[in-house]
Amino acid sequence: MAPKVLVLGGVGFIGRNLVEYLTEKNLADTIRVADKAIPATAYLSEKHKALFDGDKRVEFKQANLTNAAAVEKVFTREDGSDFDYVINLAAETKYGQSDEVYDERTFQLSVAVAKEAAKRKVKVFLEVSTAQVYESDKKPSGEDGKLKPWTAVAKSKLKAEDELKKIAGLNLVILRPALVYGPGDISGITPRLIVGAVYRKLGEKMELLWTKDLKMNTVHVTDVVRAIWHVTATTAEQGGRTAPVSSVEVYNVADKNDTDQGKVNDFIKAIFGIETGFQGTMISQFAKLNLESVTEDVNDKHLQPWSELCKAGGVTNTPLSPYLDKELLKDNALSVDGTKIEKSLGFTYSFPTITEATLKEVIANFEENGTWPKGTTK
Repeated sequence: MAPKVLVLGGVGFIGRNLVEYLTEKNLADTIRVADKAIPATAYLSEKHKALFDGDKRVEFKQANLTNAAAVEKVFTREDGSDFDYVINLAAETKYGQSDEVYDERTFQLSVAVAKEAAKRKVKVFLEVSTAQVYESDKKPSGEDGKLKPWTAVAKSKLKAEDELKKIAGLNLVILRPALVYGPGDISGITPRLIVGAVYRKLGEKMELLWTKDLKMNTVHVTDVVRAIWHVTATTAEQGGRTAPVSSVEVYNVADKNDTDQGKVNDFIKAIFGIETGFQGTMISQFAKLNLESVTEDVNDKHLQPWSELCKAGGVTNTPLSPYLDKELLKDNALSVDGTKIEKSLGFTYSFPTITEATLKEVIANFEENGTWPKGTTK
């Protein structure tokens, strides 16, 4: 019999793609999705709506997982049996929130659901973290790399990782993805694609801070969900595990592209037919000293033209924005070594490189959903 899977935060970008993967490959007998967001208001694609609405294997429960009673209820099955695997994607992923918000919605939440998983002797508890926990460095960070998180999201994730490692009886696996992109991505590469559309409208050259060499390593969402299953399930269940979890395991997920700002700019140039470049040392140094005001100016320049594009294209409601938080405008390098999962568990990347076609697919997916105005590309 296929395993029973609980996906926490399963309505979000990675979660909805995981549910699609599990159902398409027929990997799970039961998939319970728990999330504070409801599918009806989550800008799901038609395919994903059909999964949540009509697939008998998929059960949705709205739940505030910061509430202890809600956590227990989500883990409880009517027949008294327990879930085999718990995938935790629930967290506050928006940038620019207060420390209190990250503490409650990421740290405390992760600890609460992990303790419940340990109590119920779940075979694998997978915590999806972020590769932003590593020190900003040009050299790729392996799983034993220096930990120095450079966003508030990553700080709360690392704090949660450390606490989860202390929970007795928790069969813990941690996944640290690089910058995740693909259909449904609203906060990875998509804001830069939106900025590309804005500069096409403005008829101006798009010039970014810092240099073309600034690393922003990537991984396609399909490979993230495949990796989730690979490190969780056994080979008999079409995963990659040959033995139970005996101690904490950590795996990075990053493609072979060694993506940097220059490579992304080249794609934006090709997709939107605009000139791209970089501001140079003097302006970048000024920005480093005045990041607050520079961030405000940059966002002011981009937000109005995007709003006009949406209005002209008949897009009245969209989660998409060119807004970039100051944490993401800093010159922090995301350089990640994603080879351990290949060497240890035989994982292979379906999307080893990022391509113009995969980025166009992101835009096409939003156009189809009515959340990106048509006619913005060349």
